[in-house]
Amino acid sequence: MIGKRQAAKRDTSRHWRRTQPAEVRVDDLMSAAAALFVAKGIETTTIDDIVARAGVAKGTFYHYFSTKADVIIALRARFTQDFLSRVAAAINERAADDHAGRLSAWLRGAVGTYLANVELHDVVFHDFPHHQRQSQEKDDVIAQIVAVLEDGRKAGVWTFPDARSAALIVFDGMHAVADDAIIAGMRDPEPPCRLLEEMFTRMLAAPRP
Repeated sequence: MIGKRQAAKRDTSRHWRRTQPAEVRVDDLMSAAAALFVAKGIETTTIDDIVARAGVAKGTFYHYFSTKADVIIALRARFTQDFLSRVAAAINERAADDHAGRLSAWLRGAVGTYLANVELHDVVFHDFPHHQRQSQEKDDVIAQIVAVLEDGRKAGVWTFPDARSAALIVFDGMHAVADDAIIAGMRDPEPPCRLLEEMFTRMLAAPRP
């Protein structure tokens, strides 16, 4: 009797998985892969491992992805979109004319999100090699910083010769300081955020007449 019940539960679970929308099944596969990549590494994680954790058939994986590399590319896009959404929400909590506050919100949202998800970030952006010097994911984040900086420049709060170059300095500086905090065993975003706020507001400040 117990065996029949367990079999029925398995059959129900399989039917439920098959009837889920495609985006749910893709998300399940990506979440399963992300957890395994962090726990085991990319090389040692197999497609069999991913489908077993996601609770789907192997054919389902190949319906949406061709290789593990395709999953990693999709995880990069999802990570970046989540990053952008979280940071945008933090920025939008500040008034449109509070330019220093909006830059601070970007830094705090970025550092907080990075420190909270650094293991997955490192797997999908560093452990898997890519041969492009420039990536769409980084460009999307840089564009978000450019928008914040340009608003401040137009208001006369900041001055810089080139918005993209300034945004790259902000982005790479944020990464370097956050990485240094991680090396030191620090996951509290407040100290690096205060440091970054002070440095960048001084660096970008328009000279007083």
